[in-house]
Amino acid sequence: MKPALTKFGAQMSKLTGVRAIMKDIDETLRAGVGQELMNLSAGNPLILPEVEQLWRDCTAELLSSSEYGEVVCRYGYSRGYSPLTQAVAKDFNKRYGLNLTERNILITPGSQTLYFYAANVFGGYNANNELKEIVLPLSPDYTGYGGVSLVPEALFAYKPTLDIDHSAHRFKYRPDFSKLSITQSTGCVLFSRPCNPTGNVVTHEEVEKIAALAAPLDVPVLIDSAYAPPFPALNYTEMTPVFGENILHCMSLSKAGLPGERVGIAIGNEKLIEALECFQANASLHSSRYGQAIAARAIESGELARISETVIRPFYKNKFAVLESTLEAAMPDNLPWLLHRGEGAIFAWIWLQDLPISDTDFYQQLKKVGVIVVPGNSFFPGLREEWPHKHQCFRVSLTGSDEEIKIGMQRFAKVAQEVYRSAAVSV
Repeated sequence: MKPALTKFGAQMSKLTGVRAIMKDIDETLRAGVGQELMNLSAGNPLILPEVEQLWRDCTAELLSSSEYGEVVCRYGYSRGYSPLTQAVAKDFNKRYGLNLTERNILITPGSQTLYFYAANVFGGYNANNELKEIVLPLSPDYTGYGGVSLVPEALFAYKPTLDIDHSAHRFKYRPDFSKLSITQSTGCVLFSRPCNPTGNVVTHEEVEKIAALAAPLDVPVLIDSAYAPPFPALNYTEMTPVFGENILHCMSLSKAGLPGERVGIAIGNEKLIEALECFQANASLHSSRYGQAIAARAIESGELARISETVIRPFYKNKFAVLESTLEAAMPDNLPWLLHRGEGAIFAWIWLQDLPISDTDFYQQLKKVGVIVVPGNSFFPGLREEWPHKHQCFRVSLTGSDEEIKIGMQRFAKVAQEVYRSAAVSV
């Protein structure tokens, strides 16, 4: 059967961004059963024993409580399960000196759903048929943003400026405020902090500057804090969440060990929360209450924040250190390789400057030596102009074992040397 799809149906039934290449990665892994394959492509967090035990303990508490039937056998409020919204408000008020109430908080089925709501509440065509843009203030950024809008032309990303230290083989992306424009045509602003895929942390001052540009026009600024403190606290540099009248602080518990339960949290102005809550009521009524109930316990007890700081953060920070030291030892100093400064998240981002072949071709070369990473071109959603840099970068997951990361990066270095050498010989 070939059903007739609407315009929206055709759009939403396509794979976007990195999901399109995951099919090839999955086929490679299936075909390579029995072979030594270093899979450094995954975005799935590792199951850490202490983190799994926390969720087991919270589940046991829920199962033995009188609350269980109320949680799983009844419908709830679209805004979220009250014990969770109360726990979040209490924690953030104490931690950051805020004055939140439950009306400032919305629980969604994961943060990806939250961005879908926001992109279509604030972006797209308004009642006057004017296009309201979803602005990504610096690119690259999370590949999932490429599929959140029902109006693809609404997504618009800006090229960043690059801080480059060639001698140290390090670089960092920064918003280009000489180009960034927030106008009457802007529906909302969206960026991740820390960033998937690069690990970049937009500075406190840069966040405040973006929010200040948007505030006079009442443009919401959504900060994707899926890797931010207080949980999962996957920041390797000092950072504090930024709050404000036009800022929506958007969280996820996925990297805090609960990806299967899809718990997203939005914190912000009541009017912004109310608009998103109504969208959720129409789309899915409310998020799963089981995940919310165990999350409420983990936050209320303080254990989630503690484990995030003492277990999750140091685990992945060490993984980045392994990758960093391996690359420094394996890569020749005269090769134009640059590693984005490791400021957070669970990925490393490598730029092979002036790479003689495309990132996709390099990915294919790596597969031949048993290493799988993700080509970087998928992480530039909304960037309209051509930029060679898009095809010179790679996302490397920190979810492999230390040995897999070491071997994978040694092979990465060897393939890089061969590619640059071959190009020099052919010239």
